Amino acid sequence: MNRRISKLIAFFALVFISFSTMAQEPPPPPDNPSSFGGTNGPVGGGAPVGSGLVILLSLGAAYGGKKIYDLRSQNREI
Repeated sequence: MNRRISKLIAFFALVFISFSTMAQEPPPPPDNPSSFGGTNGPVGGGAPVGSGLVILLSLGAAYGGKKIYDLRSQNREI
């Protein structure tokens, strides 16, 4: 019973702490979005997303291949 009460108190403490915290406001947008940082890029910047996607997909394929290899090697040992 004591453990249940302590978990309940911890839960409510975390919930109320999360309500009281606030993030900073975002910075104001630039006056002229076409001249962002001296380049003609978008307002949010030009972060490359495509290369990260390729890395993520290749790591997922390697993980799946390893799992299939492990399953097949276990079936041969039995």
